[in-house]
Amino acid sequence: MAVIINMLSKAESVKGQGVLSAYEEQVRLVRETLPEGWKVRINSRKKADIYHVHTVNPQYFIRMLCKPKDAVSVGYVHFLPETMDKSLKLPWIARKVFYAYIIRMYKLMDHLVVVNPCFIPKLEKYGICREKVTFIPNFVSDKNFYPAQPEEKRALRRKYGLPEEGTVVLSVGQLQKRKGVMEFLELAEKMPDKTFAWAGGFSFGRISDGYEKIKKAMENPPENVRFLGLVDRSEMNGIYQMADMLFQPSFDELFPMTILEAMCCGLPLVLRDLELYRAILDGCYLAGDSTPDFEKALRGLEDPAAYAQAQSRSLEGHAYYSRERVADMWRDYYRMVLEGRKTKKTKKRRKANA
Repeated sequence: MAVIINMLSKAESVKGQGVLSAYEEQVRLVRETLPEGWKVRINSRKKADIYHVHTVNPQYFIRMLCKPKDAVSVGYVHFLPETMDKSLKLPWIARKVFYAYIIRMYKLMDHLVVVNPCFIPKLEKYGICREKVTFIPNFVSDKNFYPAQPEEKRALRRKYGLPEEGTVVLSVGQLQKRKGVMEFLELAEKMPDKTFAWAGGFSFGRISDGYEKIKKAMENPPENVRFLGLVDRSEMNGIYQMADMLFQPSFDELFPMTILEAMCCGLPLVLRDLELYRAILDGCYLAGDSTPDFEKALRGLEDPAAYAQAQSRSLEGHAYYSRERVADMWRDYYRMVLEGRKTKKTKKRRKANA
């Protein structure tokens, strides 16, 4: 008899966010690599063995309250209240209710998967048992993201209105304060010999944190800056291919798909020195904490030997988060939660017969 996994998600309702990319990659990976006899359904109303909840929509909360007793629920933790606080600007009462709801939904799940290992102790502080939380990293397929040849790079730069020659420094993400947009502009002003491109938009509109300040700054950016707007994921491989390096000045992150995608394309990484990156990407990137740090790192990459070394470190990171490794983690995980369900049922029978 087939094992059914029902993926529940409304991630597609907000374009340009990492949750959607992570969801699409995870579903594709699981569908292609699960053992024979396992099936994946999407937002199905039929009974399943595992309900994998990817987003915190109210209809999924209600559904998990009413799910069959012999089914198991898995919740994906893409964010916590404190990370949402750095992304959205909500009225205090709406924020309080929404954040309480998020934690209540996480507590409702039988199991939780975090994409960020730093979330585990934070979830414990919210009263969630560590034993029900598992870290499984995000994944990006190298079938969709891969390095470009020089002529392709020049053609892509023409397409997006960038100089065919010279260095292009790329940043990718939603336009929010926590993403370091203002620091991106400050660095660009200090390095007029390079082109700085930002791919991403205001995915949450006016409630994006820092909306007014960022929008005003975008009206009169340095001459070497290009804002490419919201780019469909089907075109993102070309965005990475036309760049020479990825620069992410974010002050707070989860497990950014952007970095996984850039590593697939072999781009050197220049990142803010966050606790998360030290935990998941140690040795794979150049770190900085200030505009002078970032400028020094980017200047260092002007040396061909240093650039080649940074590129090699990035590709090592890609190999570590390979398709085979992450697929194995998901297969083992789904088997584990099903085995836990069987163990639970056995214990109940023994208790009833005692």
